[in-house]
Amino acid sequence: MTESRPEAVSTVQINNEAVVVTEWRFPPGAETGWHRHTRDYVVVPQTDGNLLMETRDQEVIAELAAGRSYFRNKGVEHNVVNDNEHEFVFIEIEVKTG
Repeated sequence: MTESRPEAVSTVQINNEAVVVTEWRFPPGAETGWHRHTRDYVVVPQTDGNLLMETRDQEVIAELAAGRSYFRNKGVEHNVVNDNEHEFVFIEIEVKTG
C-alpha cells in the first residue's frame, strides 16, 4: 500500500458452529487491509460498483452487482479497496463446516 486509505468497517452479524456472517461497509477509497481467509467464503454485494482486489501478484478490478454472489477459496492473501465514489457494502459468509 502506497497511500493512506480509510478502513472498511466490519460488523459480525452471526458467528455460530456453521458460519461467520460479516457485513462490510466501505466508504469511498476504504480498504480491508491485507489478510488471508482460513475458511472458504461467499460474498453477497449489497450495492453495485467496483472493488479493487490487490494480491501480492496482481491488481484486479471486480465489477459487482447487488445480490450477485461469488465464492472464493480460503488461502489467498489480499486487500480489498472500494474503487467507487460512493459507499460499497457487502455481506461475507465464511463457511466453518463441510
